[in-house]
Amino acid sequence: MSSSHFENPPILSSTCGEGTVQDFGGLQTYFTGPPHSKLAILFISDAFGYEAPKLRKLADKVAAAGFFVVVPDFFYGDPVVNLSDPKFDLDSWLKAHNTDKGCEDAKAVIAALKSKGVSAIGAAGFSWGGMVVVKLANSTDIHAGVLLHPGQITEEQINDVKIPIAILGAEIDQYSPAEQLKQFGKKLSEKSELDSFVKIFPGVAHGWTMRYSVEDESAVKSAEEAHLDMLNWFTKHVK
Repeated sequence: MSSSHFENPPILSSTCGEGTVQDFGGLQTYFTGPPHSKLAILFISDAFGYEAPKLRKLADKVAAAGFFVVVPDFFYGDPVVNLSDPKFDLDSWLKAHNTDKGCEDAKAVIAALKSKGVSAIGAAGFSWGGMVVVKLANSTDIHAGVLLHPGQITEEQINDVKIPIAILGAEIDQYSPAEQLKQFGKKLSEKSELDSFVKIFPGVAHGWTMRYSVEDESAVKSAEEAHLDMLNWFTKHVK
């Protein structure tokens, strides 16, 4: 991952958002939305973690549509905060917070949602989180998945997808290049039993749904369009 992967990082805030934070499935988790809803959405963040204000704001927006939304801290209090810190080593951070462990932790959260009485679950993964959601999509633990500018995913993982999946990609993305995502879209469309959707957003780069500048009107518009596509996917398949 190069530094462009992390442009315009969020200023993390433990108190942002309309929801509350408590322990859930073994992880500190931001909750928002109707707690007794039978429909839940799991957000799996990018490397900046669950205290990113724009992530929580989006969780609140999805919650307003009637979903119970959970945003766990998959990094155990150790998100990427300052890449320019000479003491920070991205490779060792990625080893410590690998997506296999993320997947295992996500399954514990999913089990906790089910034991709470939730009957249908969708999962949205942003960047790092997209690499976790594609792994979750190889079983029917969740009912629908959305990958937003995912990190590197493989054709093999796409072949293993067993649930309706949407991939929202950027025109400029070295981790999941647009051409590769289009190929994945073709692969997915061959699975006639599965609903799938791949959309490439023009003029935006990796991370655009979370790290847009609020001053940039077209960036905000692209991010909001992707947020709406995600919500529509969940409304259609998590019910």
